[in-house]
Amino acid sequence: MEETQKKFNLLIVDDTTANLRLLSSMFTEKGYRVRSVINGQMALTAVKTDPPDLILLDINMPEMTGYQVCEALKSDPDMEDIPVIFISALDDLQDKVKAFTTGGVDYITKPFQIEEVVSRVKTHLMLRITQRELESAKNELMEINRHLEERVQVQVKQISSSHLATIFVLAKLAESRDSDTGRHLDRVRHLSKVIAEELGKKEKFGKEISRQFIDNIYEASALHDIGKVGIPDSILLKPGKLTEEEFDIMKTHTTIGVEPLRIVDQEYPGNALIRMGIDIVESHHEKWDGNGYPHGLKGEAIPLVARIVALVDVYDALTSVRPYKKAFSHDESRTIIAADSGRHFDPEIVASFLEVENQFASVRDKIL
Repeated sequence: MEETQKKFNLLIVDDTTANLRLLSSMFTEKGYRVRSVINGQMALTAVKTDPPDLILLDINMPEMTGYQVCEALKSDPDMEDIPVIFISALDDLQDKVKAFTTGGVDYITKPFQIEEVVSRVKTHLMLRITQRELESAKNELMEINRHLEERVQVQVKQISSSHLATIFVLAKLAESRDSDTGRHLDRVRHLSKVIAEELGKKEKFGKEISRQFIDNIYEASALHDIGKVGIPDSILLKPGKLTEEEFDIMKTHTTIGVEPLRIVDQEYPGNALIRMGIDIVESHHEKWDGNGYPHGLKGEAIPLVARIVALVDVYDALTSVRPYKKAFSHDESRTIIAADSGRHFDPEIVASFLEVENQFASVRDKIL
């Protein structure tokens, strides 16, 4: 403390010149930089001109009491942190309580002992040094955390982009075995996003369908038929209608596709994109009335993302050429989907589809 006290700037405020001379002389001899003023207004001006490290403040002064000076200091963000030690002849408990209430950190009663004043000043200056160091350390930690968060976000974005690219490549690999689907995955992604955005405007779905939900369904919907990699070509590429036995095998693409995603989910839990992919792959062939597969789920027991992709997948299948069928027009497909509302499809999703059907037709025309 003896080596650092010369750095400290003290302001002494007292309307009694004898007290000013005594305190100023005492602290100057000990190496402090000391300024003295005789009233409250001069004190406030001195603080604004050259903020001190600590203020010794009398209470009973003309025009402006020490309480008023302290209140003015504490109401100014630029001065509120300066510690104020009241030094007064008032010895009543209520006076001391008021001194602390207005923002003082200590109270010394006159007549005072020199060493007591010095000791109290040293203590509060050291506390202020500690507070400044803590605040500086806190700011440094906040800055470090901010940089770390930025780096993590960049790395997460890079990892996510890499994972999404890998997922889409795998989905494309499954799709490549069926040369008649064209850019089926690209259309499914865009149409799923269109429906999700429209549903998100409705109060019922507003809380569930966030911006992240929409971004995730755009990516995860591409996975819906990934399990077809495990279906034999003789069934997958058959130009005619499948037999009952063949259709049972075709149905297994939902359970085949979901297994590797479940493994990923167990290894890396908490990934919303993978979780959504599981729901889509496993349940996009479930039907609103419970007559779908693989589990015969019914109504809202079917995950929302799967109900969305179910409609989108059927719309794209209807409007695409297959070996066993021609492509239906948009109007024909709309009529078929509307007729299946409440049976195959969630009625509210059908309603949203009808509200954005022009966007569906546009995506169909642009992505061939």
